[in-house]
Amino acid sequence: MEFERLATEQISADSAFLDTLTTEDAARMMNRVNRRAADAVEQAIPALSEAVEQIAARMRKGGRLIYIGAGTSGRLGVLDASECPPTFGVEPELVVGRIAGGDHALRSAVEGAEDRPELGECDLRALGLNRLDSVVGISASGYAPYCVGGLDYARSEGALTIALSCNEGALLSQHADIAVEMPTGPEILAGSTRLNAGTATKMALNMISTLTMVRLGKVYGNLMVDMRPSNTKLRDRAVRIVQSALGGLSRAEAESLYQESGRNVKAAIVMREAGVGAETACAALEACGGFVRAAIEQLRSDGV
Repeated sequence: MEFERLATEQISADSAFLDTLTTEDAARMMNRVNRRAADAVEQAIPALSEAVEQIAARMRKGGRLIYIGAGTSGRLGVLDASECPPTFGVEPELVVGRIAGGDHALRSAVEGAEDRPELGECDLRALGLNRLDSVVGISASGYAPYCVGGLDYARSEGALTIALSCNEGALLSQHADIAVEMPTGPEILAGSTRLNAGTATKMALNMISTLTMVRLGKVYGNLMVDMRPSNTKLRDRAVRIVQSALGGLSRAEAESLYQESGRNVKAAIVMREAGVGAETACAALEACGGFVRAAIEQLRSDGV
């Protein structure tokens, strides 16, 4: 692999004198360069949209979303996966992140782990990968053998494979069903892909997980109606979500409705909008795959 040919490994002429700039000027330069990350993600939206649709279709049948990556890319995948249970109320096993070198690599570099394709396969085998699963290989360079090995194994098992990289014509793209390439270009600090490439990667993962959950009925309007209220702040947020979804409701009314629903945000909304009890609301949600809007419309059409 000729790494010097990768755009993410190039030296940026714009920041050649970074060490001579004032802190404020350097910060302004970094901020300007960061805008390239959004542009890189924007041109990859068609591929990202296709990935979301296919991931959601498989998850409706019982599949999982699995991220694999090394270094910064792996850490970002693990981070995105770990945020899904509290945000969308899903089980931890539904969105999974694996990093080359194991959990120890989240805090410390594990030398050579990225270079071993067999580790990618081993980590997926340990998860009991099946054909309904979707595997996203994350590599800023688009090279990581760990991801290549993982994607090749995933394809052999019939799983959906997605390559997420920050270079055009990435090697990883050749090993996936869907190639998401976000060319972020040279880093302000040459080769430090935790910067622009990391920013673009985080943005792309935000889109993949969030929009997949929208497609699965975990969102009503722009509200996290399946969130898990596991602490005081989140319990307060749950009541405020009920209040926001049902415009004009007082805080006291929202709190009462939330309690009556069995502390189920979705059920509370359906109860109020369709004029039904908690049991009927929950049954409608179950019949409609958890989609709040569909459940309300169904109950209204049934004249319940």
